[in-house]
Amino acid sequence: MADTILVVAEQREGKLNRVSFETIAGAQAIAKEMGWTVEVVLAGSGIASLAQELAGKAVVRVYALEAPVLATYTSDAYVFALKQLIQDKQPKLVLFPHTYQVRDFAPRLALALGRTLIADAIGYKHENGKLLFTRQMFQGKFAADVSFGSDGPWLATFQIGAFRGDQAEGSATVENISAAVADGPARVTPHEVFQEAKQAVDLSQSEVIVAVGRGIKEQKNLALAEELAKALGGEVAASRPICDNGWLPLERQIGSSGQTVAPKLYFALGISGAIQHIVGMKGSSTIVAINKDPEAPIFEIADVGVVGNLFDIVPALTEEIKKAKA
Repeated sequence: MADTILVVAEQREGKLNRVSFETIAGAQAIAKEMGWTVEVVLAGSGIASLAQELAGKAVVRVYALEAPVLATYTSDAYVFALKQLIQDKQPKLVLFPHTYQVRDFAPRLALALGRTLIADAIGYKHENGKLLFTRQMFQGKFAADVSFGSDGPWLATFQIGAFRGDQAEGSATVENISAAVADGPARVTPHEVFQEAKQAVDLSQSEVIVAVGRGIKEQKNLALAEELAKALGGEVAASRPICDNGWLPLERQIGSSGQTVAPKLYFALGISGAIQHIVGMKGSSTIVAINKDPEAPIFEIADVGVVGNLFDIVPALTEEIKKAKA
């Protein structure tokens, strides 16, 4: 019987986190190389439709792990329920998307299982019969290949953008499972999400991002990026210097000290392409860079590169997009 990879998908308030499909794509790539199979588990309450949505992208089976206590996320409930499922199914490898929620409960789950967690991997390798996971070090300046030194189940998280979510394929059956719940009273009572968190933007869910760097020169020039983003139905983001200057809030910073994103379309306006920024957006499906410096490092990863003055190019591009949509 083939070994199994179990992907822990994520949902919040009745909506799937799109990076779950990236993790499924990564699991399928590993499974194809290793000769393993892929299953997916989704925890929550009243998640039948979401499980069916996952079934269109998963291989073999989707487990809908249901319990009223899982309706609102708490690390206690997730760890208890997932621990029981993993011990019952005994997968060889458990994969998670590296989200804020996973960062909260995955280390506790690994401890509860007495197993090792490799976090924030950007890829994998299969060498000499051993499965290796690649992690970035020193803000992306180096990469290390690490492996598990113990028996499975192994636990690992994949960085957002490590794989293309649209490459996940297949179909699966859905199996409903009543989640195991702790006998004692809950130690954590979830309340409403803090108001500021509701206002914050999660750029990892954006399909189009227009990002600006030092080349924008002045805060008032952000209007150029905002108009382009509006025309494309996307979000505005920035490299670190822009946020350090207070021109945009920190929640819109992309890079090693900000958010990691993988949109379908990423515009880099006046961004040179320092490694600290590139590690946060290199997984984008299509990267369009506009910079007056033909030697800017951003052009090394761009799918489309335009050497020129962004103050001339961006307004003209925005107008053409508006005309095309009219």
